[in-house]
This record gives sequence, C-alpha cells and structure tokens, in this order.
Amino acid sequence: MNKKHLFAYGIVAVLFAASGFLVGGKLKPAPEPMTFKPAPGGGGAAPLASEPAGPVANLFAQTMPDDQGTQQALAQWRGKPLLVNFWAPWCAPCVQEMPELSRLQTDGKYKDLQVIGIGIDTPANIAEFNRKFKLGFPLLVGGTNGTELSRTLGNTQGGLPFTVLIGADGTVKKGYLGRLNFDKLAQDLGTL
Repeated sequence: MNKKHLFAYGIVAVLFAASGFLVGGKLKPAPEPMTFKPAPGGGGAAPLASEPAGPVANLFAQTMPDDQGTQQALAQWRGKPLLVNFWAPWCAPCVQEMPELSRLQTDGKYKDLQVIGIGIDTPANIAEFNRKFKLGFPLLVGGTNGTELSRTLGNTQGGLPFTVLIGADGTVKKGYLGRLNFDKLAQDLGTL
C-alpha cells in the first residue's frame, strides 16, 4: 500500500469517526482498559468479564472465513492465551499496529500466545490487505457481525482498533481501545 492510499484510508477513517460523533450527539471519553476486582474470599484478582459461559464462550462458538475463504472455528484456539484484534483495512491506527502484531506472533518470545485478527470489512478487502502485508497471524473476516462480537467482549463504543487479551483459562484479562501501546501490552503478557 503506497502512502497515497494510506493517506486516503486515513481521511476516510477520520470522516467515518466524525460522522459517528455527529450522530452520537456528543463526545464520550475513551473507556479505561478493563479492570479487575478482588475475587470473593480474598485470593487474587478476578476479571470482570470472566464467565466461561459468557462472551469468550460466544467467541469460541464462532466460525469465520479466513482471508483465503476457508472457514475457521475459533474454538481451535481454546486453551491458549489469545490476543484478538478487531480491525479494518480503512482504519489508519489498525494498519499501523499490524506489523507489530505480526512480530509479536512470529518472534517466539510468547510462543504459546496466538494473535488473531478479526476484520470488519469485506472478504476481498481483507484478502487484498494480507496479500500486500503477509502478516504472521490468521486474519478472519468478521464483517459487520465482528463489531457486535467486539461489543460483547467489552468494546462499548464500537471503535477500532479494539484488542482483547484472553487467558488460556478463557477469561478476558484486558481490553484495549485504540492503537496498542506495545510496552504496556508486554507487561500485561508477562502476567499470563
């Protein structure tokens, strides 16, 4: 993707964001990352969105096509720590963090971690994006249903990019709205 296209995608993303703010009627502050509350009876921290039968179970119940059109069951990654990134090719911050997410998957430092990208766009656009960038993690086509799925995992504003860190035990450890701070993410990954 050349700089002209990237700039054009950025302009489109800004226009979409501006129209969303106009429709919404007012600006809302960005939410804080998901926090943890003490577990009943002392003993450490329990995630707020930790019910195994809740949002993560819903995620694992999904089957989506990958960028090649092959159906992928998200349940294949059950029992592994996951970093699920909701993104779109027209979202400039999403595009900016993709190479870092790819390195996170391929550098071997977090060998048990699985990064998954769920694209909020058409199959053709997601396939074209991966042909150009050759990312080292699966890109799935969530389409407009991906937005609702991200909301169930804590993305109350519906913004992109939105990333969710899920432990191997199937609990949501943290949600991140906006471009990832990879230093902070490394600290959070260190707690898994």
